[in-house]
Amino acid sequence: MTDSRDIRLPTGTGGKSLKEQNRWQLWLVLAANSLFFFGVVRANAIRIDGVRALFSDASKLLPIGFALVISTVLNGLLSADNKARLVFLRWRYALPGHRAFSEYARSDPRIDPVALAKLHGSAFPTDPADQNRVWYRMYKTIEKESAVHQVHRDFLLLRDYTGLCALFIVFYGTAGFYAIPSVKIGLSYLVLLILQYVVVRQAASNYGIRFVTTVLAQKAAAPEKSAPKKAARKSKAGDTMAP
Repeated sequence: MTDSRDIRLPTGTGGKSLKEQNRWQLWLVLAANSLFFFGVVRANAIRIDGVRALFSDASKLLPIGFALVISTVLNGLLSADNKARLVFLRWRYALPGHRAFSEYARSDPRIDPVALAKLHGSAFPTDPADQNRVWYRMYKTIEKESAVHQVHRDFLLLRDYTGLCALFIVFYGTAGFYAIPSVKIGLSYLVLLILQYVVVRQAASNYGIRFVTTVLAQKAAAPEKSAPKKAARKSKAGDTMAP
């Protein structure tokens, strides 16, 4: 498990949270996977015709609605830590913030390590938990920047999608072996679920790392605040203005 002192990647800023903004997209993911699963079961084949046939009989849609509810509940059971483990394939210190300075600050060409070190004011931390804390403090100062906000939202969406993919493998994949008459089709369906997880997990990992490096790049590139210029002295009495 991750250290209890760790600070997790935040979930959103003021107003409508990022997770709420992503909810409708996750519903589409749930609906598409549920429809495809029941289409395969009904047609005993992996083809679009099986999905289309579901809409010809309204009663067939009832199990889909039930599956959506179940999948939503199960997704809520996955903690942020477990989703991070599924995405980054690490048990401890899974978040990329834990390697923000030891790895990513030196590998991203957008980041100026010298400027970043000057901003930090001391040597970069090496302990994973400390790295995450320092990175988080930097993030909080620029969390409303459009580039940071967008990549954060993309990461959260794909992180939750990855969690759903894992659940689809466990529940839909297992159910497929019982509900799909053909063993070959059942195995093919399971392979598709695993492939979906592999692709989405990689995309989520890329966005998570991009989130961390974008924060560091934005901080390193931010101009230093200079002291306000002193007001010009008023002209002495009797002085003349330049023509």
